[in-house]
Amino acid sequence: MQITSISERRPTRQIMVGPIPVGGGAPVTVQSMTTTKTSDVEGTLQQIYDLAGAGADIVRCTCNDLAAAEGLAHIVPRSPIPIIADVHNQYKMALAAIASGVDCLRLNPGNIRKIDHIKAIAMEAGEKGVPIRIGVNGGSLHPDLYAKYGDTVTPAALVESALNELSYFEEVGFDMVKISVKASSVPLMVEAYRELSKVTDHPLHLGVTEAGPPPGGLIKSTAGIATLLMEGIGDTIRYSLTADPVEEARAGRQLLESLGLRERQNVDLIACPSCGRAEIDVFAIAEEAQRTFATKKIPLQIAIMGCVVNGPGEARGADLGVAAGNKRGHLFVHGQNVAVVKEDEMVEALVDWAEYIVENGVEAALARVDLVKAKKEAEIDRKKLLLEQGEDVNQGQKRVDLIRKI
Repeated sequence: MQITSISERRPTRQIMVGPIPVGGGAPVTVQSMTTTKTSDVEGTLQQIYDLAGAGADIVRCTCNDLAAAEGLAHIVPRSPIPIIADVHNQYKMALAAIASGVDCLRLNPGNIRKIDHIKAIAMEAGEKGVPIRIGVNGGSLHPDLYAKYGDTVTPAALVESALNELSYFEEVGFDMVKISVKASSVPLMVEAYRELSKVTDHPLHLGVTEAGPPPGGLIKSTAGIATLLMEGIGDTIRYSLTADPVEEARAGRQLLESLGLRERQNVDLIACPSCGRAEIDVFAIAEEAQRTFATKKIPLQIAIMGCVVNGPGEARGADLGVAAGNKRGHLFVHGQNVAVVKEDEMVEALVDWAEYIVENGVEAALARVDLVKAKKEAEIDRKKLLLEQGEDVNQGQKRVDLIRKI
């Protein structure tokens, strides 16, 4: 008999963050945030892939200057999961983030205060179909709210901040919204979300802000997030830790699995979003791999990458993967090319290699092949693709040019 003490989930509207539904009965999602400079495209993408592999469904990147916005233009089409742009003080950075192609914005009402700027962002986001998270933070409320509530942060102050921002959005007909009312105090945060859930049906993003390093940060975050989830409140979560963000994603995924809100997985399958370089139908291959591995007890992370140009590097944290190039599949283990197979044999080859690794280990798997030869084969196909497609196949530079006109 399955026993559960979790309350029925609170009914909410649903928004789409890229292809990921949030609210409206959709599975609770895990979010995290990169710690790299967003202008460092390759470094940020590597961390995004690491986060996706650790269980993150959505990732947030800072958009604090023009270089960051331009970086997003190149990151978004290559990211395996939806990207949220975190915007603080400059409303034009929100407009630049939208132009970069991000899947969602996060705005802090305490930082962007001019009503005409707030409405301008909402109108542009509405036109482009980009949802916004109203991200209220107990450490950065509007000065008027601090004054109203006696220079202290209260649940009522957090909720009022969120509703004020929401009213500006509603005045311009924008309703693709999720809301957070975070605080570093667990009791304060819990009560704020309880009160907010009574007055809005927008999906809620849960988190304890500035929770600190593990283990204390993990305990504080779990105490706040789990309490609300057990009450049926919450549609997406983030652990805000002073640690490698991969730890945030893992903790969030493990919490949801522990509460029975997400299914446990054996193979952890990650795949690129199929950008302009893709040499195969990434979605079809990923679905075939998902079906094939579904019944196998193989505790590995496996990557399906659309091209050999970026694939092995971006997914080098995976135990095993395949990247397409020149009608062939290039298998790699921990980022090292190990073999070349026919395009229609890629999933079969992944199964063979996965089973071998589980039985014999990574070192034995690498020792049985000519790594130098495999690397040369991949480099040949990589150069061929670059020659045929050019360096900017995803038209990132075109978006950068748009950003610079804002």
